[in-house]
Amino acid sequence: MPKMKTNSGAKKRFVLTGSGKIKRKHAFKSHILTKKTKKQKRNLTHFTLVSSADINNVKELLCLK
Repeated sequence: MPKMKTNSGAKKRFVLTGSGKIKRKHAFKSHILTKKTKKQKRNLTHFTLVSSADINNVKELLCLK
């Protein structure tokens, strides 16, 4: 049986915290920023945790399961 390969896109986008949770960045912060308010852009800057519905899929991409 060959080794499992980590998904290259996923390893660039997600970070594992010390307690085992998965951190991610917010979307919609890369371009077309002129029409977005300062408040919206500021709130998109921070990291957040992956939702419970998506944790299993992300762990599979990162070969953590």
